[in-house]
Amino acid sequence: MGGNLSAQDEPASKRVAAALRGRIEKGELAAGSKLPSEREIASEYEIARTTASAAIRLLEQEGLVLRQHGRGNFVRETSPLIRLGGDRYSRKYRGGPTPFRRECERAGLTPRVEVLAAEQARPPIEIAQRLGVDSFTESVLQRSNLYFADDEPVQVVNTYIPWAVAEGTPLVERKQTGKDGIYGRLEDCGHIMTTIREEVTARMPDHREREMLALPGGTPVLQVIHTSIDQNQSPFEVTRFVLRADRNGLLYQLAVD
Repeated sequence: MGGNLSAQDEPASKRVAAALRGRIEKGELAAGSKLPSEREIASEYEIARTTASAAIRLLEQEGLVLRQHGRGNFVRETSPLIRLGGDRYSRKYRGGPTPFRRECERAGLTPRVEVLAAEQARPPIEIAQRLGVDSFTESVLQRSNLYFADDEPVQVVNTYIPWAVAEGTPLVERKQTGKDGIYGRLEDCGHIMTTIREEVTARMPDHREREMLALPGGTPVLQVIHTSIDQNQSPFEVTRFVLRADRNGLLYQLAVD
């Protein structure tokens, strides 16, 4: 015996999840709309309520459905912030909003940044390697921020700057860094960004990230490790961005040599 299983050989929960997924993809169940109740799904597809619940759970794990306790199940809305990777650090924007604020404004969202910490710290090994600093001592300033769009947490951001660069500057203070953000203050120190390197990966969040970003079940994150390189070809700042994958997108438009 062998061959592919027919649809009827699949568990009923998977068949019902596939039917609901198709209705979502076609727009019959629009983003933000409430799904039929488990009782209604059970009746429509002639299955048990426990099977209907299992089907909804599959869609939740795929990131298509959001369960709201006491309210029901809803088709998840997607209105991503687009991170313009090749353009966001351009000097033409100096004196205006920071990159995150510009991206929020383009999406019609209200930005807010909460400074969680600014402290001398021992860097993770991968950060120390990128900066060329000691990983066994408190060789960096670590600034930790939580970024909000319309009061929804969307990014966890940790910035690492060699302590030899940051010491004695406004960067060490636990507050907003003023006009042009950290890059304005780093230019004050003589470090002008001329090159960037960004490494992008996707993964599931850890427990702390899930909590900070209020992530629904099954939601992955995008991780961007950004390295700033100055006019002397020296790395002077590394930032790790952890972005909700359902609320953020990446756009890189680069010239080809």
